[in-house]
This record gives sequence, C-alpha cells and structure tokens, in this order.
Amino acid sequence: MIFLYRTITFFLYPVLSLAIYLRRFTNKEDKIRFKEKISININENYFPKNKKIYWIHAASIGETNSIVPLIRKLIQSNKNIFILLTSTTLSSSELIKKLSFDKDNFQHRFFPLDLQFLVKNFLNYWKPELIIFIDSEVWPNFLLEISKRKIPLVLLNGRITMKTFRRWKIVPNLSKKIFGLYNLCLSSSKESEINLKLLGAKNVKFIGNLKFCPAVEKKINDKNFELLSEKFNIWCAASTHPGEEEIILKTHSLLRQKNNNVITIIIPRHITRSNEIQKVCDNYRLKCRIVNKLSEINDECEIFIINSIGEMTNYFYNCKSIFMGKSFLKKLIKVGGQNPIEPAKCGCKIYHGPYVSNFKEVYNLLNKKNITNEVSDENELYNNLLKDFKNSGNLNDKNIEDLNNYGEQILTSTVNEVLRIKNEI
Repeated sequence: MIFLYRTITFFLYPVLSLAIYLRRFTNKEDKIRFKEKISININENYFPKNKKIYWIHAASIGETNSIVPLIRKLIQSNKNIFILLTSTTLSSSELIKKLSFDKDNFQHRFFPLDLQFLVKNFLNYWKPELIIFIDSEVWPNFLLEISKRKIPLVLLNGRITMKTFRRWKIVPNLSKKIFGLYNLCLSSSKESEINLKLLGAKNVKFIGNLKFCPAVEKKINDKNFELLSEKFNIWCAASTHPGEEEIILKTHSLLRQKNNNVITIIIPRHITRSNEIQKVCDNYRLKCRIVNKLSEINDECEIFIINSIGEMTNYFYNCKSIFMGKSFLKKLIKVGGQNPIEPAKCGCKIYHGPYVSNFKEVYNLLNKKNITNEVSDENELYNNLLKDFKNSGNLNDKNIEDLNNYGEQILTSTVNEVLRIKNEI
C-alpha cells in the first residue's frame, strides 16, 4: 500500500506542481513563495545556528491560531529553541505575518508536497530535533522518513472524526502502521482519543482541546462603533457557508419588523464569497456594503459583509450576540460546526444550528455554562436575539476568566508532555 502511495504521488508531482503554479494567478498561492511547496532548492534568509529546531506543522488558519501560545511557551522555556512553523494555506501565512515572533527564534515556510525526494531534502536541510503535527495531518512519506531517522514525533490536538475513522478502517494494516509511528498523540476530544487508539496509535492521551489555549486580547472599541452601538442593536453571523446567509437575512428582516435600528454583520468562512453574498442581499432588497475594518461600519447600511481575515476578535468583542455558521445545513451533518471557542472567550452569547458534529464536545461544554444555545431556524434565532437586544448585555467576565484558566491548564500540561517525550526519545 505504501509503495502504491509513493508511486501515485511521484507520477502526480508534475500535475500538482502545475496546479500550485496556476493557483498563484488566482491569488490562492503566494506569488513568490509558492516554490517552497514544490521545489528542492531552498534559499533561506536566515538559518538558525547552534539552536534546537522544533518543527511544527499546522495546515490552515484555525490550527495556526491554536498553537501560537504553544510556540510562545516553548520559546520561553528555552531561548535556545528555534520554531520552524509550516502551513499549507495562504490565509495562514497572512496571519503569521501579523504575529510578533523574533526571527532569531522563529521562521515560517509552506509545507512541501509529500514526495520522498522533497521529504528527504526538507529533513536533511532543517534537521529538526522534535516534530509536531497538528490536528489531523497524516502524511505517510513524511511520517515514515521521520520514524526512520528516530526523530520524536507528536500528533497534537489530534482530531479523528467518525468519518475519518471509517475511511482509515478500510485499510486497517496501513492505519496501524501509520498511526503507530507517532511517539505521542494528544487528542482534541474523548471521541478522537478512542478513535486514535482503535487505529493503532500508541501513547494516546486527552488533556483538552488546544483551541481553548489562546488568550484572546480584548480590543478597544472603535469610538464611532461605540456611538453606533448606543443607537443600533448590532449582532454578527460568523464563519457562514453558502445557504446560511439567506437564513441570516431572513432573521434580520424579522428583527427589522420589531426594530428599525438593527445592523447585521456577516463574516463568511471564505471571504472570496463576499460579492456572492452581496447579490443575495440585493435579492432581499437589503442595503449592504462590503468592508474590511470595524471602523468602516456606520448607519448608512443595515448589512455589512466583512472582507478581511484575522479581525474576527474585534467583532466578537463588540457584538454581544453571535451566530456560528456551518451549522444550519443538513447536507453537512457529518462535518458540521465551526469552532465557537474564540467568541466564547470574548464573553459572547453564541447561537448555532443543529449540525455541529465537528465540535460536539466543545459545544456540550459551553452549553453547560449557558454560553451556547442551539436554534433550529430563523424564527428561533430571531426570538433569542430579540431577548438579547432587550437585555443590557451578554458579556460575561466570569466565563472569560473560567475559559482562560481552563486553556492555561491545557497549555501547561501540553508543553510538559511534549518536552517529556522529547527528552525520553
């Protein structure tokens, strides 16, 4: 099976390389650094000397966000540690540019294709002493070569959904071989802990979801937005997917029947859909505008569509009621739900649809604290928001404190486990 995988990936290399090259023309790849994914030539501006290189791979923006506290804590534990962070998406690289890491202890690169010659070249160049893969990143060529070199390998915040589990069970011998290569697996949930063990992973533990760790910095309200909030009831629909915006706009229309002073902010999961959502607003004859910053929101429109990344915290802190997307669509029942932890740590009241299987345990935890609430349609969402508008506010400092303390406990335990396995192997 491994031989077949290697043969297929080898012959697909020209096709994948061409696809990555073409994606740069549609702004889906970095126009210069796309070569890091497909080239064996590595030209670095800075290479750490006399440092312990820890390589961490986080595929996209969500995984990258979750490990920022881990990176900071590892560097604080030993100034001789250098973090090489790889990711796959352009959005994650844009986020990393905004982070204040010292280049003497940190560098970002794009994750190369999982081909044997690229894998060997990458490992030969960087020579990492510890490797951490985040979430559900399983790349056979990398894992096999890492194991061959006896480099400590950790799966962090490992997430194996039932859908993923069923796929791997089709090839039980392969799953046992691949997942058995990890020296330590820290799962993101109890369900993932069980699934990892059944797939053949060893040394599996559940400490807690790493996404609780980032301490969300409170943003100061824009003065104009503060004044606007005194006159308008403002709420936000975040991480929405196609089909959900119509439900959001129906909710907005119901709210307008009771109160003219309503502003709805929509943050699509993929900002490339902004123009598409604007057309939906036009169909409902709702005055809308595409904006990039909180400061651009005013009383000239009733719907605002956010066209920027890395700014959601601003909206969470300034909108007391939040709807989290990818939860209203039955067709996504097996992969439904977006991460509600960030708005929860901003003290928001969070609403979601019935389909949140991706974050079932997280929602159960937050539901017990009365932070989240399930709604089935626009009518239930409308009724809940109407109650929120009548209340003075939903920001709950106690919830913020509790969740931050919980996240700090997870972070400390995670760092201890990672350093332990590094010293043992």
